[in-house]
Amino acid sequence: MRTPTLIAVCALFAGAALVPAAMAQQAMPYEILQNVAQLSASGSVEVQQDLLSISMNTTRDGTDAGVVQTQLKQALDTALAQAKQAAAPGQMDVRTGNFSLYPRYSKDGKINGWQGSTELVLEGKDFPRITGTAGKIQTLTMSNVSFALSREQRAKVEGEAQAQAIDRFKAKAADVARSFGFSSYTLREVSINANDQGSPPRPRMLAMAKSEMADASIPVEAGKSTVLVTVSGSVQMK
Repeated sequence: MRTPTLIAVCALFAGAALVPAAMAQQAMPYEILQNVAQLSASGSVEVQQDLLSISMNTTRDGTDAGVVQTQLKQALDTALAQAKQAAAPGQMDVRTGNFSLYPRYSKDGKINGWQGSTELVLEGKDFPRITGTAGKIQTLTMSNVSFALSREQRAKVEGEAQAQAIDRFKAKAADVARSFGFSSYTLREVSINANDQGSPPRPRMLAMAKSEMADASIPVEAGKSTVLVTVSGSVQMK
């Protein structure tokens, strides 16, 4: 009759003996890294910006919110219809931007009028088409010009900059290993980061009289972007 009790007690002591062993295993320090070097290298490519974005807007104000909203809608509808006639996928895309309507207050805190604005954006790679369309639109005025890289151009240039960065990282790793008296190295971990730094837009003329703008292209000049790719990581010298 005592045998089961003895077995249970033995099992209890055996389990208790396993707990410190498991805890000791978890408490073991991490592997100490030896002969590991942290490196980074960069590659960059400068390229002409090929994406133009022109924002056009107008504002209206009055004592009646409905009238102001209707005026804004009419101005936008006219400009949108005109822009869509020249639109072409990728070459000139047309989209509406911000549309706002808010009250205007008097000194005593009461609403004494309404003011609103509307925006239209022309964007694409065909600069003459975009600037020519912007020059023909009479119900909106140009408010901002910006340049950037298209997705296709960015992907192409990032590939070139990345290849540069990787080659430089490998050369640097080999040079560091040799400098420390090692003959080779293996890659432990690596990360790749890319970004571009564009020069500010350089429109030669941001505003013209309506009579001068009619049927005239807006003169603009794109800048350049520098795409930078950085490769960083660690190598095991052998």
